[in-house]
Amino acid sequence: MEQRLTSPLGSDFFGLTSDIAPKYRVNLFKQIHEIVFHGNGGYSWHDVYNMPRWLRLFTFSEIEAYYKEQKSQMDKASSKGSSTLIDSSGKVNKSLFPTNNPAKYK
Repeated sequence: MEQRLTSPLGSDFFGLTSDIAPKYRVNLFKQIHEIVFHGNGGYSWHDVYNMPRWLRLFTFSEIEAYYKEQKSQMDKASSKGSSTLIDSSGKVNKSLFPTNNPAKYK
C-alpha cells in the first residue's frame, strides 16, 4: 500500500496545478501582449517576458491607468456638446461662424 503525503492545508503542491496553470499562462501572455502593443514600441516581447513579475505588473497597471484616463477625457470632451464644424446630421454648424463681421473686399 502506497502512502501519500498531504499538507495540512489539503493541497499536495503549493503552486500551480495542472488544471489552473493554462489559465495563468494565457493571462501572462495577454498581459505581455498588452504591454508590448500599448507600450508604443517601448517594449519588446522578450524584454517584457523576462521582466520581474512586480515590474511587469506595475508597468501593466500604469499603461492601463493611462488609457483609462485618455478614455475618460475623450468621453468628457464628447459629452460637452457639438463644437465641431459639422453637426451630427452632417450639415455645417452655422452657429460657430461669426455673423456680426461681414467680410470686406477691396
